[in-house]
Amino acid sequence: MKKHVFQLNEISRKRTRHIIGLMSGTSLDGLDVALCAFTGSGQQTRVKVLHFETMPYEEEFKDEIRRIFAQKQIDFQHLVLLNAPIAERHADLANQCLAKWKIKPEEVDLLASHGQTVFHAPRVFHGLPNYPNATLQIGDGDHLAVRTGIITVSDFRQKHIAAGGEGAPLALYGDYFLFSKKGEDRYLLNIGGIANFTYLPANQDATHAFATDTGPGNTLLDAFARELFGVPYDEDARLASNGRVDERLLEILKSEPFLPNRSLKPSARNFFHLHGSRRRLRNFRRAIPILMM
Repeated sequence: MKKHVFQLNEISRKRTRHIIGLMSGTSLDGLDVALCAFTGSGQQTRVKVLHFETMPYEEEFKDEIRRIFAQKQIDFQHLVLLNAPIAERHADLANQCLAKWKIKPEEVDLLASHGQTVFHAPRVFHGLPNYPNATLQIGDGDHLAVRTGIITVSDFRQKHIAAGGEGAPLALYGDYFLFSKKGEDRYLLNIGGIANFTYLPANQDATHAFATDTGPGNTLLDAFARELFGVPYDEDARLASNGRVDERLLEILKSEPFLPNRSLKPSARNFFHLHGSRRRLRNFRRAIPILMM
């Protein structure tokens, strides 16, 4: 224990820290692995991306996660059993990246892992007055640390919930320190599995900055790509580029009560899904026939 305390003290005194970040989003495309150099702190924080790689998941691995992903009824044993294998898979992918970049694990100060979100349930969605906001990410940090040999920090969302938030602290925190600019209002849009944006005020008052989900992103698009075209996702938007906007269908979709209701935004993945989208399209005569099946 003493050795590790000394190691943490040494890291805290460094002018530049090299940190690997791991992110697996709700679209389940794969694991993003970024090695970054951090200097400074607070509004003086500076980040330089040294290496970045997206390591794709095998379809079998995705299917294992989908069995428990954003579903109220699951095989609980399967959820528990997946906790370690997901971490081990992430560790292996991180190790592969380090080998490719010719970097030794001991040259990395920390590994930061978001984990794999399997269910997100803010109070505004579950509606149970006696229960708080809740979220669950799996991919155990201890397994990551042992398999990579790098000090690991993980499970970031729980402290945000404990402090009264909805469990999505990282986008706002990082965006504020890295991208704020005095005298300029900024909006940062991320279209991941769920789309979200961050507002950064020109006065740099942190109490005025905020981030929120805006609705479904690639999760729903990928589901339709699998069902309609037999592909995991619309690579380079080739399918979408060959289509055209149907204004009548667009108006039907824009009439969804989700859109003007800000309180539903954090639960977009639970609100929008393939079966629900089929139901929404049944009243549209010219919808693609397969959607009505």
